[in-house]
Amino acid sequence: MFYRPEDGHGLPHNPFNAVVTPRPIGWISSRDDQGRDNLAPYSFFNAVAYVPPQVMFASTTAKEDRDGTKDSVGNIRETGVFCVNVVEYAMREAMNVSSGTYPREVDEFDRAGLQKAECETVACARVAAAPANLECRLTQIVQLPGAANFVVFGEVTGVHLRDDCLVEGRFDITRFQPLARLGYRDYARVAEVFSLARPDD
Repeated sequence: MFYRPEDGHGLPHNPFNAVVTPRPIGWISSRDDQGRDNLAPYSFFNAVAYVPPQVMFASTTAKEDRDGTKDSVGNIRETGVFCVNVVEYAMREAMNVSSGTYPREVDEFDRAGLQKAECETVACARVAAAPANLECRLTQIVQLPGAANFVVFGEVTGVHLRDDCLVEGRFDITRFQPLARLGYRDYARVAEVFSLARPDD
């Protein structure tokens, strides 16, 4: 099968998200300029640089009360900071609750029953029990083609690692089994890993 996206795929559901998988989930916490906290998962998320450490996430839909985008992007525009919370398998239901479309005054931490903690380097809340949190300062927001497509880039200014995930000096993801986004309504968890030596090692 071959199709051009501009012509449509002719399938019951768009296969694009099922092709580009698995994708890490950026569980983005942010705070607006009135001090209201927000938490939402984004599956267009990744780390993009080592030095200085930088991450990105993309928002691709809009809410009527947010001027062509969603609460996360709107809040980050106002305050210039955010936090990436790593989603473990055990938090899958809470993550899913936080993905709902709620009025901007709703606190998804409360809605999902999650305890907050304050970040150390930015004025933002984080998921207290997450395996890791990346505190970020906004570097730029890039608008992509399409009505509501925005990519948010941030520099990581603080890193929290849960102690039980550190094994012999390494961050062991099998201790918490990170959640990954697949296509459609599907997810996966990373339960085992393997290593490959590079040819020049």
